[in-house]
Amino acid sequence: MQRSKMCLRAVLNCGSEHFHFSIFPGSNTGIGKRTAVDLAKRGARVIMACRSRERGERAMEDVKRSGSNNVAFMPLDLASLKSVRNFAESYIKSEQRLDILINNAGRFVFDWFTLDGFGLMFGVNHLGHFLLTNLLLQRLKESAPSRVVNVSSVAHNFGHIDFDCLHQHKALGTGNSFRQLMQIYSDSKLCNVLFTHELHKRLQGTGVTCYSLHPGAINSEFDRNMNRVLVLFMKPITSFFFKSPEQGCQTSLHCTLQEALEPLSGRYFSNCTARNVFAKARDDATAKKLWELSESMSGLV
Repeated sequence: MQRSKMCLRAVLNCGSEHFHFSIFPGSNTGIGKRTAVDLAKRGARVIMACRSRERGERAMEDVKRSGSNNVAFMPLDLASLKSVRNFAESYIKSEQRLDILINNAGRFVFDWFTLDGFGLMFGVNHLGHFLLTNLLLQRLKESAPSRVVNVSSVAHNFGHIDFDCLHQHKALGTGNSFRQLMQIYSDSKLCNVLFTHELHKRLQGTGVTCYSLHPGAINSEFDRNMNRVLVLFMKPITSFFFKSPEQGCQTSLHCTLQEALEPLSGRYFSNCTARNVFAKARDDATAKKLWELSESMSGLV
């Protein structure tokens, strides 16, 4: 945990005068909410994009208590491609700038599906963010220098992309066991890192940079959709070993605020430091294939 404290001090020393407009999918709980509070305190206009209006508006009021009223809620359900498109259209009509897009939302659930028939963890953790980012790219370019921050996980190390399964089932995997659940989650987090890798290649020369990151194991609301028996088993472990949301948001803040980070665009961060990743997480062919499939599945082409 000492590394987390060092990271916290480093982030607290970062400036934010260049960034004013930020979007946070999944900002009503945990590290997303904590990140929103921090940026609001620094004077940024924060758009909290959340699936639940009730929870989102309640979180917005909490963020406003930081001393900033320049915070707004906009509904966004990443499990619905229509909702993603509606959100992007509304944002572009109402806001003239976009300096930071933090793709923070994530689901860890059993065999559920999105409204469009995709496996929920693939649809929310990757495809919804992929579509949202692409729909907002022009605004990001117009606001350059700007950044895209994709919250991934160290679990990506255990992931693999089964393209046959994606084509056949519109999901990263099938099954309801906890082991299978963990595998699908890891696969979705690998998608985040590969997406960032390919996005960097496509954004070179635009003034938009991108980063993926591992926030650490967070003592947050990750268990809202998990089996109750499993939650009771995990709670003592999470409360003792996991980071608080304040500690967990530090790498997100680092990738958002740290000056002179542009040469590290496309890289993966942990504890506010760029880390090397396995070859599978930076494979050009796999990243390009995932991008093209995601374009097709999300209706971009």
